[in-house]
Amino acid sequence: MKKLLPVLTLAAAFVSPTLQANETPFMFSTIDGFNTPNATSVRGVRVAVLHGRVQQLTGVDIAAFGLSETNKTTGVNLNFFGAHKVSKSMTGASLGIINWQTGQTLGANIGAINLTNNVHGANISFVNYSTGNTLVDIGAASISKRSRVQVGFFNKTEKIDGVQVGLLNCADNGFFKCFPLLNWAR
Repeated sequence: MKKLLPVLTLAAAFVSPTLQANETPFMFSTIDGFNTPNATSVRGVRVAVLHGRVQQLTGVDIAAFGLSETNKTTGVNLNFFGAHKVSKSMTGASLGIINWQTGQTLGANIGAINLTNNVHGANISFVNYSTGNTLVDIGAASISKRSRVQVGFFNKTEKIDGVQVGLLNCADNGFFKCFPLLNWAR
């Protein structure tokens, strides 16, 4: 891997003149805003080591170590020893240790910790924490403002639209405020 990254970076720099424009098929990112080639959008593959930031990504975003940030992602986020942060919208799948999405998500977040806002899809992890609405949360602990389905050991939401299944299920609008095994909307 040590030898592969410099070779890919050098190859991307010489592939075509469009690499110096606002969009590139490959990008390597690291600390202090270093992106090579220097572009605002990636349509292909980006590898971020320690920290990387780009406005838009369509394709595969790989956070090898550290944090990878985008405003908009369409595709797949893979993080091996780090996290992904998507500020505005994510369409696709985030797979890794920490998936952090503050905007809208359409797809799946699968990891150890999912920190999300509005998710039209599934959050599957050890801990799911959402400040907005979720469709399906599966994990040891799932906490959201509003959810349709929560499955896990501990489930908590202000408003459940469907069902909670777990050891302890709490919903402000639930048939029971907190109840073991099963809870549903009143």
